[in-house]
Order: sequence, then structure tokens, then C-alpha cells
Amino acid sequence: MLQFCLAINYKTNSTMKKFNLVILVLAIIFLSNITFAQKAEQPETTYDLGSKINEMTLTVGGILVVATNDGLVGIDPKVKTPVFTFNNFGKLSPEETDFVPESPYIIVSQGVGSKFAGIAKTKRAVINYITGKVIFNSDNDNWNQIYTCNVVLPQNKLIVSGIQKVGDKFEKMTPKVAVYDLSTQKMDYSFFLDKPGRVGVAKDFSVTGVPLLLKNMVIIPTAQGLLAKSHKGDDLWECKIKGVNWMVADKSEKEIYGFETTTNGKNTRIHKIGSNGAELWKDDRKVQGNVSNFQILPQGLAVVSDKSSGGSSSVFAASDESEIAFLSASSGEDLWDKAPKTKGYVQHFYVQDDGILFGIQQGGINKISFDGKTLFKKPLKTGENIMVMAESPQGLIYITSEDANIVNLETGDQVWKKPLKYKNSAAVASTFDSVNNRYLIAADGTIYSIDANSGDVAELANVKFDEKEVADFMQMRNGNIFLSSSQNLMMLDGQGKEVYHEYFKSPSQSGFVKVLSGVMAVASTGLAMAHAAKAGMNRTNPYGSSNDLSNYNDYGKENKRAADMFASIGDAAFDVMSKRFKATAATENAQFILTKLDDGTGLVKVNKDSGKVDKEIVLKDKKPEYQVDEVAGVLYYKANDKTIYAYNLK
Repeated sequence: MLQFCLAINYKTNSTMKKFNLVILVLAIIFLSNITFAQKAEQPETTYDLGSKINEMTLTVGGILVVATNDGLVGIDPKVKTPVFTFNNFGKLSPEETDFVPESPYIIVSQGVGSKFAGIAKTKRAVINYITGKVIFNSDNDNWNQIYTCNVVLPQNKLIVSGIQKVGDKFEKMTPKVAVYDLSTQKMDYSFFLDKPGRVGVAKDFSVTGVPLLLKNMVIIPTAQGLLAKSHKGDDLWECKIKGVNWMVADKSEKEIYGFETTTNGKNTRIHKIGSNGAELWKDDRKVQGNVSNFQILPQGLAVVSDKSSGGSSSVFAASDESEIAFLSASSGEDLWDKAPKTKGYVQHFYVQDDGILFGIQQGGINKISFDGKTLFKKPLKTGENIMVMAESPQGLIYITSEDANIVNLETGDQVWKKPLKYKNSAAVASTFDSVNNRYLIAADGTIYSIDANSGDVAELANVKFDEKEVADFMQMRNGNIFLSSSQNLMMLDGQGKEVYHEYFKSPSQSGFVKVLSGVMAVASTGLAMAHAAKAGMNRTNPYGSSNDLSNYNDYGKENKRAADMFASIGDAAFDVMSKRFKATAATENAQFILTKLDDGTGLVKVNKDSGKVDKEIVLKDKKPEYQVDEVAGVLYYKANDKTIYAYNLK
């Protein structure tokens, strides 16, 4: 067409020349548009939300929750319109939106809570983001104030406390607790924390912590003490222990431990109560700092507490470190004559058959028997930031930002002749090559090969990534070694020879968002959920201890645990989550990289095995806002202030 226009233009007069020049320009534009359309991916679905978008959150259940100036919107890529829109409370800040770990629930809040009735109205709502249903709305149930609002799993219940404007004038002023079933969306039972209309000195019955829901009762911690009620709301017992923040029960539910943070926040008091409300310890047990890990064992109670100086340089200030204590379950007395020195924060904490294994963030690994004896011949010195502590066939493998080794789990003796040492690296990647029976570790631009039997170390290859990046992911693929970072991908053969190296320039050094690749993204989600279980509301670890030492390279263990847990709850939304965690990542053979394309900033889908670009999506913005769902294979892109595009990445 271009040649035809030029031929006519050459033989005609000036008027015709102008006309044909216009034709020529239009033809060029037309052809360039065809080229662009063929290159750019079109969004699968466009969501016009009608209000300014403030934040996007990809949930563990696979729904994108968008915070707008009007409220919250849920997007499911399989549905052309939002699965829910919650505008009842208007614009919500991140602090007012709580994504409950290991669940399909969001708790939204509005208003500042008060323990005194009538001062300031507070609102709470609970949304099931998978079904799109608003399960609880304090306005609909006439709650004028909400003190606490807690989802309890695996029972799938909601416990609310506050002032409900229902009943006579005294009942409308008396603190109350209600328990809702999240599956049926109905209230199971409710009860007052004080007798409505009671005459006498006013008492403060504000709820001070998270209620503990057991098989036969619910225990409410209040400023007046612990109150136990039956599942019908009948009084069972009262205990004068006040100000408890959280509780945990043993498997029999006959022994309950309550944790009370002192007023200054520097210490924690541990109380033990029987299922009849009796105090089982003569005196409470005080530990320094806040309890970060607690586990009930047959031999006693393992407690980790974190002390903080708060930035103070005073000689009287606490050190920034953890304390590990092992207490008698019967008396609360310390069973160890001398607590192990940590000289830093406990980063890893694992309970094994013969004792407790722990790693310190500032460096160091040790193992203590349940009777307080050191099981390692001497504390193991390591580099800072222990990224990996895991079981391997040869022993305990650890990888830090400075060194790596395998040690005997019973004695602490080195399996490798000496630790593998390297320069302090911002990221360290590793994997196990089962075909060649070797560990591969990439740090500071060097790939080390360590024979699994002999521990002999060899430098397999030196790699150089552009933009001074270092590999943060490594994977064996069909006998080859795959390495990646934010902007670089590389494949080496088994001998360390480069198969390909692809580099995609970042749009700006601060403009890209790291997108985790396939399997690792799924694994990291599972690990994050395991951490949430450890720090969860009831701290009972109902699905098995999160203090179990994982197996090296076993990415699927946490995912299976999560999938089984979701399936056991027996609710439709949890069933959806279970299937999601059983699924293989839809994009496991590709990596997504934000880069500078000819037509602007965009996302490229790169095949891990070939290094070739399978798909380009132009996003235009220099600093685009987007989320990638690796499991479902979907890219969510904020196209403008009110619109989100969903792209199919499969």
C-alpha cells in the first residue's frame, strides 16, 4: 500500500500530492496500529469501579480486594463483575481493614473504641470475600459499640463484645458478648458480662484480650477477671485474674494458660487456670519481654520472650534479645538451672524428640535438652540472618547471608569439613541436585557445588547479572540449573556452562515490584500462613505444631498442611481455599518481569526453559501498580484511578 501511494504521488499535480500525502500518513498510522495491536495483550476483563482506587490486596483465597474512596470491592477473575461491594462504612484506611490469617474473612472497623457506653459509636463488619457475603454488620444487629471482634478457627465462629441497643434501658447499657456461627451467619448465643441494672459501685467489665473458645465453654478475659460461660450463655465460673491478653489450653482443655502483658509492656505474666476456674499455680510466672513463642510439651512449657531496649542507651535498659525458658507445667518453676544465652533474637525455634533447636538472627545455632543440658558440644557459630534451617539426609543444613554448612543434629559436629563462606550477600539461592547428589548454593555471583556425601566444595560457575543483581532463586529443571532475580534469568547446564542469559532492563531502579516465581510464590504463601498460625489468636496450633523442622526443598509441605486444614473446616469458602492450595501454580514454567518495552513499561512472560518471551503486556506507566496471581495465572493492573484490567497469563 505504501509503494502504491508513492507511485501515484510522483505523477500527480500539487493538489493531488497533498491528498496522497494525507493518504500516506493515514496508511502509516493504520499499519503501525495493526502492529501494536498484534503485539499488545488485551485484558480479559475490565472492572470499572466508579471510585478512586487506593490499594489492591491479593488474598490467600485468590480474590483481589480493592480499597476505594467508597469502601471495598472484591474481584474474582472468573466473574465479569465484582463478587462484592462494601460501601456501608465509606472509605477505609489500611488500619481499618484486617485480613484474618488462614481464612476468607475481612474484619472492617470504623470509629475509635471506648469502654464506656455512649461516648463514641464504633462499627464492625465481617466479610467473606470468596462468597461476597457480609456475614456480620454491627449496624444491622444494633451494636452501638464494639470492644472486640475476633474470628475463631477452626470452630469458624465470631465472638463480639460491646454494647448492644437491645432490651430494656439497663440491658442497653450493659456490656455484652455474642457468639456467631460464620457458616450459617446466625447468632449462637449471647450473654451479659454484668447483671443489667445491678446496684452498687460501677465496675469495669471491658474485654482485655482475645476470648478462648473451648468444646464446653467460652472464657472471656475482662478487667474484672476471667468469666467462663457455657455455649448457651450460662454462668460457669469466675476467676480474679485480671487483664489477660490471650490464652491457650492443652489438648485435654483441662489446663489453661493466660498471658498478661504488664502495664509498661516490658514483662509478661503467665497464669495457669483449671477448667473449673481454680488457679493452679501458687504464683504467676513472670518472663521478661513479650512472649513470641509458647508450646505445651509432655516435659514442660517452652517459652520464648523478646526483650527490647526501645532504642534506649541507658545502662539500665533491657538488651535487644530473646530469652528461652522451660517451665514446669505443675508449678511454673523454671526447670533449667541456667537459661541458654542468645545474644540476639530467636529467628528459628524447633521442637524435636530430644530437645529444642534454635537459631539466632544475629548468628548462632544451639540445641538444648528438655532438662537444660547443651546437646551440641559447643554453640555453633554462624553468619547473621539464618535464611534456611532444615533437615536433609546428611543432617541440619543452614544457610545464612555469609556462610552455609550441614551439622549433625545430635552433636552439632560439622558434616562438611568446614563451612562454606562467602561475602555477605543480599540474597542467597540454593537447591539440591538429586541427579548428581549435590547441594548448589549461589551467593555473591558464585555458584558453589557441595558433594552431599563428602562435603567437598567446588566453584561450579561465576555468574554476573546486570544492574548488579544477585540470584535470589534457584531451581533444577530437566538437569539444568535455573537462576533468576528481578530483571535477570539464566540457565546453566549440569557442568555450569551457560545455556542462556536474558536481561530485561528495569523501568527505573525504584519502579519495579518483585514478582516471585511459580513454586516459590506458592511456598512462601504457605510459610507465611504457618507463621500466622503460630502467632494466631488462640495460639493453640490446632493443626499440628508450627515449630516442626521442615525438610530441605520440600515446598509442598506447608501447602498440604494449609489445604488439609481448610478442607477440615467443612465450609464452602474454605473448600475453595483448599482446592487453591492443592493446585499447581498456573505459571510455574514462566517468570514475570516488569521491564522497559518499545511501547512503554510492561510485563513480560519469560519461559524458564528457553529464556524466550512468550507474552508482552504493555502497562504504559513508569511505575505501574499491579498484582500477579501465580496460582490462577492472572495479572491485575490498575489502568487508571477507577479501573482495573485483568489479564490472562496462561
